[in-house]
Parts: sequence; structure tokens; C-alpha cells
Amino acid sequence: MNHMIRIFGIDPGSAATGWGVVDYAGARLSYVASGVIRTKRTAGHAEKLSVIFEKLQAMIAEHAPDEAAVEETFVNASPRDALVLGQARGVALLAPSLAGLSVAEYAANSVKKSVVGKGHADKSQVQAMVKVLLPKCGALASDEADALAVAICHAHHANFRRLEAS
Repeated sequence: MNHMIRIFGIDPGSAATGWGVVDYAGARLSYVASGVIRTKRTAGHAEKLSVIFEKLQAMIAEHAPDEAAVEETFVNASPRDALVLGQARGVALLAPSLAGLSVAEYAANSVKKSVVGKGHADKSQVQAMVKVLLPKCGALASDEADALAVAICHAHHANFRRLEAS
């Protein structure tokens, strides 16, 4: 059974939220689209969350994914930064959920291990491996590469989910 699954990956952030779409069938991955949602630095916090939410909804509607995956955030040094990032992450979970998608969550180390082979890879290593795995993606911003990496991680875990189900 090698039917195609379209996965929408999200790397949440309040200033920049990366998103990426990949198609997955069997062991084959193919690039569909990706981008970064940037909010105005001068915008209020609620306005930033609204922009992220609306743009994620638009991208989900445009690309019609089957499933979504969101990167879990690690604890920041600053409680305020952690709270702001947590709110952006909440919006990143809400948009695909309201669209009726199942939403998986993956720790950053798990995403890096899936894509690069080690859990403490840096952003440039993630970007380089995403380009190897998805050669048609072209040049990527780091948030965009991270979102595609989350989608790739979800695809890799799909094999385990299928095995558990059988």
C-alpha cells in the first residue's frame, strides 16, 4: 500500500513561522511548496498571532494536506519568550486542527535526528539535508527548512505508525 500522503509541516515562531508541504508515498518524498510567514515587528502580539493563523489557514486551504506536523518548542531561557513562542505554537496547532487534519508533534531533537541523523545538528546541517532529501526545493530560509524537516520527520514516523496498525 503506497498511496500518497500530503504532509503540512510547521515551525512556529512569533516573528517568523515556517511552513512546508511534502508528498510522501512508500519511501519517496517530494517537495510541493514552502514559505515563511513574517509578522510586522511593530504589530501587537494579538495581531501577529492573527496574521500567522490566517496565513496558515490560507496555505492549508491552497495545498489540501492530509496530515500536519508541528515542531515542539524547547524551553527558552526567558519565561516571556517561552510564553510568546507557546502562543504562536498554539496557533500553529489550531489552524490545521480546525481544518480537520490530524496534528502530530515532534521534539526538535527528534526532527533533527530524522533528517540529519543526529539530534544536536545545527540549522545549516538541517538546511543542507533537506536540500538533499528534497532536491526540487531550491534555496530555503532556515524557518522554511525547519518546517520541511518537521514534515520529513512525520513521513519517517508514518512507517512506524503503519507497522503498529497492522
